[in-house]
Amino acid sequence: MERGIIMTEHITVNEQNSIRIEDGSRVIYVDPFRITQSRNDAAFIFLTHDHYDHFSPEDIAKVTADQTVLVVPEKMEGKARQVADQVARIVTVKPGEEREIDGLTFETVPAYNLLKPFHPKSAGWVGYIFRIDGRRIYVAGDTDATKEAKEVKCDVALVPIGGTYTMDAGKAAEYVNTIRPQVAIPVHYGTAVGSPKDGTAFAEKVQEPVRVEFKIRF
Repeated sequence: MERGIIMTEHITVNEQNSIRIEDGSRVIYVDPFRITQSRNDAAFIFLTHDHYDHFSPEDIAKVTADQTVLVVPEKMEGKARQVADQVARIVTVKPGEEREIDGLTFETVPAYNLLKPFHPKSAGWVGYIFRIDGRRIYVAGDTDATKEAKEVKCDVALVPIGGTYTMDAGKAAEYVNTIRPQVAIPVHYGTAVGSPKDGTAFAEKVQEPVRVEFKIRF
């Protein structure tokens, strides 16, 4: 591997914002949803917010292990208690924090809509920037191209492109062209919202040197 080239084999996307990241011997899940195979291998589960396609107790049960740490926005702590018996502990976070849990360092970024009502800023929902092997991996969550999102510095960006509840393909491409990660991975399209064709529309508008990689398979 050439120095400076970012590889993403350790990142997989199921559908929507259901993401799995391997960090050495540890596995991180974000918003597990429609998991078809029970692995029960999660060191961490991070939730961005409490909508059904992001907080799914049924799917959390398929990935939790004995020592799984569940990380959730502070304002959804009560709802997260539904799965308290499945995890070792629940940790709450607020937007705009930098945290370290069991050796994993991450930051929280506010995730909200600018004009749409679906994800209000007042809800306190978040995206996450994980620091893994010296790289910054940003999972944006359900958001628009907000002021805070435009200030993100990252090497890999997983951004929603399906429209309706988040940015559409065009707006997401504009956003990626602004923050300029090395790799952009489109998520949150082609199943519950948006079309599989949104991925192509997104990629066509992303400017070099940003590299677009597709992780959702249709």
